[in-house]
Amino acid sequence: LTGFKRIGGEKVVHADIFLEDVRKYRDQQLAKVKMKGVYPLWGRDTAKLAGRFISLGFRSIVTCVDTSILGAEFAGRDFDADFLADLPDYVDPCGENGEFHTFVYDGPIFQQPVAFQKAEPYTTWEGRFHHLGLV
Repeated sequence: LTGFKRIGGEKVVHADIFLEDVRKYRDQQLAKVKMKGVYPLWGRDTAKLAGRFISLGFRSIVTCVDTSILGAEFAGRDFDADFLADLPDYVDPCGENGEFHTFVYDGPIFQQPVAFQKAEPYTTWEGRFHHLGLV
C-alpha cells in the first residue's frame, strides 16, 4: 500500500460486514502506513446484501469452500438465488464467517466480463478448504 500512499492514496475500501476482529486487524495494518479503512457495507443485513447483489446483475462464482462448514460440492457453483436457497441456515449468505469465497467476474460496472475457465479443484490446509481452480 505504500505505493498507493506515495501517489496520494489515503483510504482503502473493504467489503467486510460484521467481523470486528478482522476490521480491527485491517485498521491496525493501515495505520502503519498512515491510511484509513472505509467499510461501506458495515453492519448491513447479509441476506439483503446477497439478494441485492444478484438482483443488480452481478455475476460471481464460488471459488473456495470451508468443508468443515459447507460441502465441497458448493465450490464452482454460481453465486445466485439457487445457491442462496441451497445454503444451510447456519451459513451466512455472504460467507462472512469464511464459509465460502467468491470471484466476481461480471456486472453493471464491468465494461466486459472477466474471462476465466474452471480448472482442477484442489484442497489446502489439511484438506479443509476446497478450492475451484481458475485460469
